[in-house]
Amino acid sequence: MMSSGKSRIKMRPPRNRDSSDVSFDDSWNVLSTAMQEMYRKNASKLSYEELYRTAYTLVLKKYAERLYNAFKAFVAQHLCEMVATELKPLASNTAYSLSASGAVNSTMAVPLAAADQRESGIRFLKAVKMQWDDHCLCMRMISDILMYMDRVYCKELQLPLIYDAGLALFRDNVIRNEEFAVGEHIYAIILDQIQLQRAGDIVDTSAIKAAVLMLESLTEDKIDGETVYSRSFEPKFLHSSADFYVAEAEQLMRDCDSSQYLIKTERRLEEEYNHVMSYLSVTSEPKITKIVEETLITRNVVAVIQSESSGLSFMIANDRMEDLRRLYRLCRRVDPDKTDLRNALATRVVTQGGEINRDALEELKKPERTKGVSAQSAATTAAFKWVEAVLALKSKYDTILNDTMGGDIQVQTSLTNAFSSFINQMNRCSEFLSLFIDDNLKKGLKGKTEDEAEAVLDRAITLFRYISDKDMFESYYKSHLAKRLLGGRSLSDDSERMMITKLKMEVGFSFTTKLEGMFKDMRVSSDMMQDYKTHVANTDPERQTEIVVSVLTSTNWPVSLANTEAHTCIFPAGIERIKRSFEKFYVDRHSGRVLTWNPNMGNADLRVAFRKRKHELNVSTYAMVILMLFNEIPDGESLSFDDIKGATSIPEVELVRNLQSLAVVPKTRILLKEPMSKDIKPTDRFTFNLGFESQYIRIKIPTVAYINKTETDTERKETVDKVDALRRYQTDAAIVRIMKARKTLDHNILVAEVTSQLSVRFHPDAALIKKRIDAMLEREYIERSAENRQVYNYLA
Repeated sequence: MMSSGKSRIKMRPPRNRDSSDVSFDDSWNVLSTAMQEMYRKNASKLSYEELYRTAYTLVLKKYAERLYNAFKAFVAQHLCEMVATELKPLASNTAYSLSASGAVNSTMAVPLAAADQRESGIRFLKAVKMQWDDHCLCMRMISDILMYMDRVYCKELQLPLIYDAGLALFRDNVIRNEEFAVGEHIYAIILDQIQLQRAGDIVDTSAIKAAVLMLESLTEDKIDGETVYSRSFEPKFLHSSADFYVAEAEQLMRDCDSSQYLIKTERRLEEEYNHVMSYLSVTSEPKITKIVEETLITRNVVAVIQSESSGLSFMIANDRMEDLRRLYRLCRRVDPDKTDLRNALATRVVTQGGEINRDALEELKKPERTKGVSAQSAATTAAFKWVEAVLALKSKYDTILNDTMGGDIQVQTSLTNAFSSFINQMNRCSEFLSLFIDDNLKKGLKGKTEDEAEAVLDRAITLFRYISDKDMFESYYKSHLAKRLLGGRSLSDDSERMMITKLKMEVGFSFTTKLEGMFKDMRVSSDMMQDYKTHVANTDPERQTEIVVSVLTSTNWPVSLANTEAHTCIFPAGIERIKRSFEKFYVDRHSGRVLTWNPNMGNADLRVAFRKRKHELNVSTYAMVILMLFNEIPDGESLSFDDIKGATSIPEVELVRNLQSLAVVPKTRILLKEPMSKDIKPTDRFTFNLGFESQYIRIKIPTVAYINKTETDTERKETVDKVDALRRYQTDAAIVRIMKARKTLDHNILVAEVTSQLSVRFHPDAALIKKRIDAMLEREYIERSAENRQVYNYLA
């Protein structure tokens, strides 16, 4: 190698002298001889000042064009001879198929027969690298000699400078040599080495890196930013890589399960990144990455996800969190929206949710097939199982979302929509959730700390968020709350109020106003009873019977409590006197108010004498009225069903329930029934059971079916009808509010605004809104515009 000390020199322009005898041929002979010595690595013997003066004189005498062309011809000839004598013989020992002209038949490497043949390819790359380094060094020295021509001639005519022209000559006469395509040979060797490394072999990355740097240094003429690397090599590299990964993807899909496929895909992405950073151009990194992503991920991700034996469903079912984490990472690479993954997750949720719904419906049908199982018990069990299963499913997918997908908002939205979809497909979801909360507030929270109780209620609120018809839930919740409050069945007022607070935070103050009103009624009633006891002590100190009355505001409580016709009852004379005493006390304090009695929600404590001992019975108010009838008849006498119904006026449904509690349930058989059967019929007769025995002094006799229960078809239809009626009123109110504020409004905008206002409580149907608008038109709250029938005007 020549000394680097002579590569760059500083020279002064020569002193003016007579140059009329200057001969271009003689001068060029001096310069060309010096250039040959440079290529021969004998530059240290040259006089650079003399050479610079010679070139300067030629340019000064207007020989610049001849000198520039002669330089290019000399370098081109030298490079061609170098290719023929130095590089072509080396290529004959490599394992690449060459045509007679010396061109590579294929841009792809040919499989090698032995390791030494591949080693010859590396030697070829190193030889090219050595010639490239020598050429660049010579070009730096020559450009120093021809510096004046660069400044005067090349810049004025905007020609490539000497150094740049020398690189272009190397590109055209070596890399693109017409007789022996060195470039194509280089490309084939590099591609073969890349394939070897992909197969797991060790390759000489330094030789490849040197060749790549050379290709990046050679620019394309008249194409800004293009290099031989980007123009010639990179397309071949990307094309061969695409072919390789298409074949690999097919093989992996045949041989691997989804987990292995994802692992190998992620490994390939990492390997390609490292390969590019090690010995290729950084500009190729996004391109090769895109190819790997396209062939290994985009084309096959759906098949990987949908694989029955190892896909997404398998990963979820078997808690394969690392596989899910990897699947998410890969999907995110090719699609920022994660469309395929989100759709698959949503489909899986809906499928599993559908199975939960079907199991609940199957549970409801069990009484039809199973002897001895009550319909109400099975229905209640189905409700609890459904809620627990949905909450367990939600917890599972929350874990997946947070642990494997970083709480991705888009995925979360898809999961939310999926849960909402299958939950609202269960038309009894509101009833089931209310039963779940009711059970926990009555007994499920017993023994739990405040934090544990709040966690249970938070789970219920989680499910509540998905229910679209929240007004339907309100109807059930209000009914269950009424029974808890009036029956004294709540474990904790704090838990009750905590639940109402959480509901208020979810859907607003208006949703819980009546629920809070129910608590207020109970508190006011408690205070009132203290005052009444004081009043009785002062006015009737001999009274033996105590009474506890809950005074309820009819608008706050369920409609069923306010329907007095459905809860008639003829009280015994003694009870009637006490009842009238309280009415007088209440009216005296609240003039103008009217009390209506609802005995169906009450209970009573009776002291009853049997043959062996006395017992204290806790029964419903209706059961008390029934039992007190037997005080009026001799022992052993019986009363028929019709006798009891006529004497008490208890509604038949309630009468049947209470008689079943008193005469059918074995442990609380206070009455004897003839004939003995589970069903109560109008022809049945009842006798007081003097021989009743129990180990307990105090006995609670629950009314049949008074426990938590789902509604019957008839009851459910009544609930739906009540909710539908309430929705009509709410829709009317929303229309009036909006029109009063806007005065004039287009039909479509009115429908949209009504939908927006009501969606907090339920999702109104467009047909319902249209029907209520027509009703508002008939009642002259609004009118159609004379100019446009689609526009409404508000009538004050």
